[in-house]
Amino acid sequence: MNHRTRREFLAHAAGIGAMVAGKTALSRCFAAGKRFAPPLAICNETFGDWPFDQAFALAAECGYQGLEIAPFTISNYVTDIPAARRAEVRRQAEKVGLQIVGLHWALAKTQGFLVTSPDAEVRKRTAAYLGELARFCADLGGKILVFGSPQQRNIPPGISREQGMNYAANVFQAVMPAMEKNGVVVALEPLSPKTTNFLTTAAEGAELVRRVGSPHCRLHLDVLAMSSETIPIPELIHKYRSILVHFHANDANGQGPGFGKVDFAPIFRALAEIAYPGWVSVEVFDTSPGAERIARESVKYMKTVLAAVTG
Repeated sequence: MNHRTRREFLAHAAGIGAMVAGKTALSRCFAAGKRFAPPLAICNETFGDWPFDQAFALAAECGYQGLEIAPFTISNYVTDIPAARRAEVRRQAEKVGLQIVGLHWALAKTQGFLVTSPDAEVRKRTAAYLGELARFCADLGGKILVFGSPQQRNIPPGISREQGMNYAANVFQAVMPAMEKNGVVVALEPLSPKTTNFLTTAAEGAELVRRVGSPHCRLHLDVLAMSSETIPIPELIHKYRSILVHFHANDANGQGPGFGKVDFAPIFRALAEIAYPGWVSVEVFDTSPGAERIARESVKYMKTVLAAVTG
């Protein structure tokens, strides 16, 4: 259990959601019968090549409270981002009243990293870079590091699923000291089998969380990814409530919530029922409707559904 007693682990785990979201009042409000209103964020790559100050201002105007940052929108490698630039991005968000929630697309546009590699040196290098991402996340004021990065987790040919799981656990266990030091949580993100061959269900994500055995490694759930599972989304939310630390809102068509056929009423009802204490972030993959429309209509839809379901 990574040198922790079971009691210490459970106590730390119980408090991690509040630490991450910075919204400890949510659970208390729900328990008191008040309306469930999770803080809402949007991923910054939604805005394409917009200047950060312009994109952040629109997000705040739309009613979002936070931002998720894709590192590649600043530089392909966070080790190339100087302290002054990190401070500038944080100031730009704070200037318009937004909190940087954390990072996602952690290893996108990088080379040489793979959490399931049979090569111990590659795994060591990957863990070291994840540690750099933790520091970068903390410098921006974030506390969540969403690990999706399908290409940097695919199990190579000739490697079994069990071997891949062991290699990945080795990498994430190695990076836990850096996560703890920086106050950051790795949120493992199951993805569709169309995207990757590893961690394609919430059950697999939960298995890796258990193997890592640290409250700084939890589970992330994404509506688009869960749409590929046979288990209904509300059931997955209830089943993995104890390790759920972050949530992405999108439609099965890759656009924003409300842009397709996914009904968010049962999804938000399930999050309310478990008193989910974290952020709900809009992440889209199809930006054809345009950044402004996605930002405005996604948050409007979510707020309308939340009011109807939990008002």
